[in-house]
Amino acid sequence: MATDPSIIAFDDLISQYVNRLTSAGEKIGGQVLDISKIVEEAFSAQKELLIKIKRNQKPDMAGLVEFLKPLNDAIKKATALTEGRRSDFFHHLKTSADSLTALAWIAYTGKDCGLSMPIAHVEESWKMSEFYCNKILVEYRNKDAKHVEWAKALKELYVPGLRDYVKSHYPLGPVWSATGKTAASAPPKAPMPGPGAPAPPPPPPASLFSSDTPQASSHPKEGMAAVFQEINSGNSVTAGLRKVTNDMKSKNRADRTGVVTVGEKGHGCGLSLSKAGPPKFELQMGRKWTVENQIGQKNLLIKDCDSKQSVYIFGCKDSVVQIQGKVNNITIDKCTKMGLVFMDVVAACEIVNCSGVEVQCQGSAPTISGGQYSRLPIVPEQRFFGDFYNNSQVK
Repeated sequence: MATDPSIIAFDDLISQYVNRLTSAGEKIGGQVLDISKIVEEAFSAQKELLIKIKRNQKPDMAGLVEFLKPLNDAIKKATALTEGRRSDFFHHLKTSADSLTALAWIAYTGKDCGLSMPIAHVEESWKMSEFYCNKILVEYRNKDAKHVEWAKALKELYVPGLRDYVKSHYPLGPVWSATGKTAASAPPKAPMPGPGAPAPPPPPPASLFSSDTPQASSHPKEGMAAVFQEINSGNSVTAGLRKVTNDMKSKNRADRTGVVTVGEKGHGCGLSLSKAGPPKFELQMGRKWTVENQIGQKNLLIKDCDSKQSVYIFGCKDSVVQIQGKVNNITIDKCTKMGLVFMDVVAACEIVNCSGVEVQCQGSAPTISGGQYSRLPIVPEQRFFGDFYNNSQVK
């Protein structure tokens, strides 16, 4: 398998680009070196997966989850470094962790899998992480050339590095063996314990790339669960969904004057945090959907969106947002009893400083992460790629 052209080319990619990044990280040391080694680990994991693809037949959904586990583990390890107390090298950690979603191109199985075509997926993933990379370039441009060198090495690893590799060898996705052995499926479920046997330990959080769906309960659903059930069944709740019209978009707002009056100025952080602002539901500058301070609104619909746009949900309570279409990333911040239903996200869905948030992915998501929250159930749906992880204790 070492003589396969695509594997040789991936070795060249590691030698030319990944090793350059690691060398640049060694000059800086500390967490920058740590994250550089995790990136190296992720690319090494991808190489092993590419070799296995050559030898194995395409697995079922459960088998694909197990197959991608080494790659998911590396991505989780990178994201864990961005959690908790903010590091002095947060931008290095964040751009690296976000960039690893580009490696999800290997999960592309066709136009209905929820991922963009491999080349487009790599480019879209890098565009998302480039924001933090550019911050490094600006911050260290006239301060420390070692950090500039590191940031450029990371960028070139993906564009042109990984992008050109995928373009040359897997533009339509990985090609599984037609005659090889079947890839290992997920471990079978443990049998029910017999009388007197000790109860098994609770299962770990389910992967988002799961083909299993929970059994329907005979009890009527309440709260957000009832809303999700209606959305999934296409019943009356969708009839009341509220669509963003042109006059609600920030570029077309009639009250947009560009002048801030004295009365609009804040009076210190304490006041601004304790007092909720006015409700907001709009598309800003064609790039960012903003949903803020919505109370008791269970019919908020974002429909006309694309993979270059982000969604930011802040300060909402007892509300539900439904996103129909693919967006770049989703952030839910300081929300309570909040429900989110979305189709596909290119980069990640992040939940921070929230309580009682429920999330349902109906398509694909590389990662769904929760940092500080008190309850975050993930409601599984059809198909998923990625994993759910957090560094907090679920209460």
